[in-house]
Amino acid sequence: MAKKYSSSKGPSQRQLRAGELVRHTLVEILQREGLPAPDLPDLSITVTEVRCSPDLRQATVFCTVLGGQKVQEAVTALNVAAPKFRGILGKRLEMKFTPELLFKADKSFDEAQRIDALLSRDDVRRDLGKGRS
Repeated sequence: MAKKYSSSKGPSQRQLRAGELVRHTLVEILQREGLPAPDLPDLSITVTEVRCSPDLRQATVFCTVLGGQKVQEAVTALNVAAPKFRGILGKRLEMKFTPELLFKADKSFDEAQRIDALLSRDDVRRDLGKGRS
């Protein structure tokens, strides 16, 4: 059985560069061609981050929809269209391998709003103010 190594160092520079290259290209594709889902017209999709695997053969694409409406439906449509996006990426990117794409909803904005709401509560503000004395 092969050992699975975990790295606490985070992604390499190569992974980060490849992820940004894929992200920029996907944004351009979505701007020009839109989401190929007729039941979801006029959705403004934001690609927030792309994380590539160490071998650059898989890429997880985190995205959200402006306004937060129909995010899961958009992610489903993006995953259905992932082979089409991969084909377009293959023609535009100069990479040895075009990564397989897996789209996921970016929850970081929801988490930031939750933390902001917690910090604005009266009891939390009062407790935070005590620490500044």
